[in-house]
This record gives sequence, C-alpha cells and structure tokens, in this order.
Amino acid sequence: MRNKSFLTLTTSLTLLVGAGVAMAESSTHGNGHNTQIASEAKQAGQASGGGSLSERVRAIKPASAGHGDTKASPSKVAATAHGTAAKPALGGGHTSPWSYSGENGPDRWGLLKAEYEACGKGRMQSPINLQGPAVQGEVDIEFDYKASVLQVLNNGHTFQVGYGAGSGISINGERFELLQFHFHSPSEHGRDGKRYPIEAHLVHKNAKGQLAVVGVFMESGAENIALMEMWDHMPMQAGASATHARVAINAGDLVPSGTQFYRYMGSLTTPPCSEGVNWFVSNKTVTVSRAQIEKFLQAVGGENARPLQALNNRLLSGPSLNK
Repeated sequence: MRNKSFLTLTTSLTLLVGAGVAMAESSTHGNGHNTQIASEAKQAGQASGGGSLSERVRAIKPASAGHGDTKASPSKVAATAHGTAAKPALGGGHTSPWSYSGENGPDRWGLLKAEYEACGKGRMQSPINLQGPAVQGEVDIEFDYKASVLQVLNNGHTFQVGYGAGSGISINGERFELLQFHFHSPSEHGRDGKRYPIEAHLVHKNAKGQLAVVGVFMESGAENIALMEMWDHMPMQAGASATHARVAINAGDLVPSGTQFYRYMGSLTTPPCSEGVNWFVSNKTVTVSRAQIEKFLQAVGGENARPLQALNNRLLSGPSLNK
C-alpha cells in the first residue's frame, strides 16, 4: 500500500514537471536554445543524486506559469513529431534530414538542425533500458479505446496508424486522447538489457498539451491477429496517408491484458527529441510472426530504433523485473 501511494505521488510530480518541459521545448524549436525549465529539471536531478528517494522526489519542482507561455500551441510540434517525418512525395523516400544510420544517424541528430539540439544535449532522453526500478508498484492507467477506421501512413521512417477521435487513457484521473500509434524494430526500449523484434508506441495527448506514450514489446512467435488488417494495408513505400473506410481496428487489441507498466519521464525518440514525454512501457509482451517482422522491415527500409539513452538520475518506477 505504501508503494502504491508513493508511486501516485511520484507520477503526479513528474507529470507536472513534464508539462513545463514539453511546453518550453516546443517554444524553442525555432532557435534551438534550451529554456530555464530544462535547466531547472536538470538541476533538480543533479541535486537529488545523493539523497534518499523521498528527497529526490521533493527535488523535482513544477514549472512556474510563465515558463510555458508561447503563442503557438504548446505541444503541436511534439505531438505530431513522434514517429512522423515530413510528408514525402508518393512513392519516394522521406524528406527529413535525419536517418537511423550513416552520417545523419542518431549520434549526429543534435548537430543536424538547431531545433534538434535536445537529441545531443538533453538529459531526459528516450529510449532507456528498463532495469531495477527505484520505486516498485502499479501505475494506474485506465484504457478507453473504441474502434476506429483504419488510417495508414508510411512516412519513410515508420509505419503509422492514425486514430479517430474519442479514444484514450486516463492517468490518475486525467484524460489523454489517442492520436496515433506506430512501430519500431528492434524495440527502442530494453528490458533488463533485452531488446525485442518490434515495439509499438501509442501516442496520446491531454488538454494541457502533455504527451503520454504507451510502449508494448512484441516478441517473435505466433502471428499477431490484431496486426493482420494493418499489415495487409501497410504501404510498402513512403507516400501519402490512406484511409480504408471499410476496415475497422481497435488499439486495445495491441495492449496485453493484465499488464503492468514501467513509468518514467523522457522524450520523443525521433528528432526534435523534445523532452517532457510521459512514458508507460508494458511489462508483458505480445507475439509477432517472423513474416510480420520481415514485412515491416521491408516497408520502412530496415531497422528504425534509436540507441538506448542514459537514465541520468531520473526516477524509474514499475513492477519487479521478475514479474
């Protein structure tokens, strides 16, 4: 009982910090400079490194109201950026400057454009290795996913499925709407050092502009029935999005029943790598067949996972790795 109460406190505090950081990050994409919010979050982490767990939680403080002020919608860039590149010409490659290998690969993302600076200098980056959570307990997430018409996009970096309005999750009573989900191979997060063949990212946003991403590991095994319609309509080249009005899907079929979640504050895993993203990664896996893995890799042109990033004194909460 003590763990669950403490985890709720930790989640609430990190949600507040995440709101400020995400809003500040989105307001700096034009000039690439870090704001005071990012500095305060970093200082809180550094100051808390040597203290007790309760002291580390107290060291995290929410941003003042003025830090998130911006004329643009605070998370419009972040919400659309995760897993999404600039829309390419039909049948062509993606037009964004970054890639997963070569001279524009992950180790150089932060140098490619000023607004990508967080990719190289951020202290709350994703993905991470999920190992030895500092706080053990259950994260309270309520899923409310309804059926949606299938909307597909191959943007040259990933296969993305858009989702109709009205579906989402509630975290400690706060509603986050499901925007889209997409896939990475191999999995971007690790679990006790292991990376899986595919990881699904379900991207949500609340009324304040905060992002919450649910990650689901997929391991090689039986064919995934929930993916069949999506994979049948997966574009094999980058191009414009397409809607299949006669095909219905439900994102709830991707999330394993009875799962618990690892919880931490991180970032987008693709440029501009904006921080302040609330991550929830399932401790249970679903299966995906070898043929489904190979088709995905063929469609996106090879592996599309960012390397693991340092935890940097962030709190990682979740179930025991033994479960």
